Amino acid sequence: MTQMTTMRDVAAIADVSVKTVSRVFNGDPHVTPETRARVEAVLRELNYVPNTLATAFRSGRAPVIGIAVPDIVDPFFAAIAQAIEAQAAASGMSVLVTSVGADPDREATVVEALLKHSLSGLVIAPITTDQSYLKPWTANTPIVFVDRAPTRLVADSFTEDDTGGAFDATSHIIGHGHSRIAFLGDTNEIPTTQGRIAGYEAALACHGIPVRDELVAMGVRDRRSAADAIAGLASLPTPPTAVFCSNARCTMAAIPALKPLGWAVVGFGDFPMADLLTPSITVVDQDPSALGSLAAGRILDRIDHPNRRYRRRTVLPVTLVTRDSCAAPAGSCAERRALGA
Repeated sequence: MTQMTTMRDVAAIADVSVKTVSRVFNGDPHVTPETRARVEAVLRELNYVPNTLATAFRSGRAPVIGIAVPDIVDPFFAAIAQAIEAQAAASGMSVLVTSVGADPDREATVVEALLKHSLSGLVIAPITTDQSYLKPWTANTPIVFVDRAPTRLVADSFTEDDTGGAFDATSHIIGHGHSRIAFLGDTNEIPTTQGRIAGYEAALACHGIPVRDELVAMGVRDRRSAADAIAGLASLPTPPTAVFCSNARCTMAAIPALKPLGWAVVGFGDFPMADLLTPSITVVDQDPSALGSLAAGRILDRIDHPNRRYRRRTVLPVTLVTRDSCAAPAGSCAERRALGA
């Protein structure tokens, strides 16, 4: 039986330590160019591949990063998962992905079932308001949160500036002359929606516009619920002339019902074809690939440095991408129709 080449074999030929070979293989920048070139040449010569099975036996954990997101079909979460997978593959690891769904009561059951696979780490976008059930796992398994910070748990997280992005989006709509601006969302029980409502309300207050409860519609998860919510808003004595959608799924679900109304639209989160619709949709652009890459990088760093105790919460900036869906001024036919003119 042919014996598999080990890092020790590579180190002996390259005249470096095994740790240096590991650093070169994993792309660690703290290696001199000369040493890196020598080690890479030996790696190619010996056709080295990592023995992940041996690594699993030594660590007691599979060389796998778990990913738990609300819905892997959602373009935003799919992009996060793809970025994590790319980072994992570059380090000789695999990923195991699961969808938590929309029922908060299922989160702990689904996530703990994933963790029982003896993962090397977990990246999670939670849907509940309490992640304390993960405390027993954090001592031995690196856990990183994406998009939504944990509650009742100290852990690494990478999130977006939800409040600032919503403030900019709402201010942009106001800048086009609108004062009756609806807020569409799925649930206000998760931190992302809470932050975006806060930004929406702060922008209204900053421009002297009162917050009106009848203009906030929650429970938008699909086309039917979006159509129901928009019909309710349209039936108000003085309906809105613009709408801010709190996430990409909400925006996509709402577009068919919004199109005949002529309301201005801004969505939090870009999505495929948003720039090709008529009108093209103005969005607060997130960077899910950056979230995924950063989360995977943090997992790998925790694996390499298991004794680091501090945990960091990182908030990434977002960008308003202006397109055509707010181009019509508030005095257009849509607003005149809304005001009964």
